[in-house]
Amino acid sequence: MPTAVISDMHGNAEALRAVLADIDSRKIDRIVCLGDIIGYGPEPLECVDLVAERCAWSLMGNHDFGVLYEPTNFNMAAAAAAYWTREQFDRVEDISLREKRYRFLGSLRVRVVEKADGSGPPVLAVHGSPRRPINEYIFPNDVIGATDKIDQIMAAIDHIAVVGHTHVPGVFTSEPDFYPPEEIGADKTYVFREGEKAVINVGSVGQPRDHDPRASYAILHPDRVQFVRVQYDVEKTAAKIRAIPELTDWLAERLIEGR
Repeated sequence: MPTAVISDMHGNAEALRAVLADIDSRKIDRIVCLGDIIGYGPEPLECVDLVAERCAWSLMGNHDFGVLYEPTNFNMAAAAAAYWTREQFDRVEDISLREKRYRFLGSLRVRVVEKADGSGPPVLAVHGSPRRPINEYIFPNDVIGATDKIDQIMAAIDHIAVVGHTHVPGVFTSEPDFYPPEEIGADKTYVFREGEKAVINVGSVGQPRDHDPRASYAILHPDRVQFVRVQYDVEKTAAKIRAIPELTDWLAERLIEGR
């Protein structure tokens, strides 16, 4: 059975529900999450509850960390969103529910190694990068401008890694090279090669940044990965953001533009 890999919901429950519905329509029973469940978006509590209910496990992203502890090195919009998000958790009157959600955030893992579908070579899962699992970005242009960085990242994995964080889907290989989904075939499927090392960015459910506003996730098999895009009501989430004074309207605009 394949595994659906989701990441970077960022409090966008509209997008998350659409992705979960798409996963269900494909009869995929197992879902894992690479983090950044919250931050930026207008419905953090709903996203935490859905991930806690539906995912086998979830990792801690930098925004989950920022809400739970401190939004260090965040820009002003991100920091304001983190503090507003924390307030949503704190104002829940049901003490047991409030504590349950905080316990879930506190239990988020930093890295997981397991075999896809219980077979094949081990897969490393982190939010950021194999070197710095919570905070390091791996950008597509790093394969040209930061080859030493890519070499070090590839040296840190045995075969395959899955990541999020940049919100840009695609496959990094040890050539080094980067293959966005639209360059790997009509079905958006990348087949792993024997002896190859690859880092798969599954993209973002709740805040894509590849100029495509549709939600992004990936389906992982032992021998391949398929990228999936899902339409959702972007304007509905954007309107919810605009209705919250603590969240800048720029967060709504970037959803519409996919950046």
